[in-house]
Amino acid sequence: MPYTKKSIKDLADEELKGKKVLVRCDVNVPLDGKTITDDTRIRSSIPTIDFLKSKGAIVTVCSHLGRPKDGPEDKFSLASCAIRMGELLGQDVPLVSDCIGDEVTKIVGEAKEGDVIMLENTRFYKEETKNEPEFVAKLAAPFDLFVNDAFGSAHRAHASTEGVAKPLSPSVSGFLLAKELEYLDGAVAKGEKPMAAIVGGSKVSSKITVLEALLDKCDKIII
Repeated sequence: MPYTKKSIKDLADEELKGKKVLVRCDVNVPLDGKTITDDTRIRSSIPTIDFLKSKGAIVTVCSHLGRPKDGPEDKFSLASCAIRMGELLGQDVPLVSDCIGDEVTKIVGEAKEGDVIMLENTRFYKEETKNEPEFVAKLAAPFDLFVNDAFGSAHRAHASTEGVAKPLSPSVSGFLLAKELEYLDGAVAKGEKPMAAIVGGSKVSSKITVLEALLDKCDKIII
């Protein structure tokens, strides 16, 4: 079955102009202290953000970084990511010190069309990975619609990937996620037989659903 999820290119201009858009990016970049050693993931998010800006949206980026265990940890702050994103966009990208709460609501509410804001690491809250409804409601509250452009995290049913897609409408994919899903769908649906899939990553437990889906389509799966 072809990939048919709605993407930002399917939205009319009036659905974006002046709207407060929450964009889930994947800026989980490798760091050496505070220095980003590979900014590929941040670069990959730029086309979606640039498009939203060009349509007059107010863009707020959220993401995780690393695996903080007990609340905020400075080494997992998105400060370096906000700076680098600002350099790539050619504008200031302020980092809000939280991802929920009054400060977020105030800064997003005062932002102008074309502004880009970054929220602090969503995984500073354990409720993020548990997809807890109360946290989802707080995360979604300041925004009008949701764009998921985090292909590397889209398989996880977390608050910032799956949870906010329910209260925010429309909820669509960004350019990166749409491209990756279209490629994956084409490779699986139209691939030559016999077909083998190689699935990598350190946490097999988080890929069970993907593996189950591939079982019906592939002759071999290599983990």
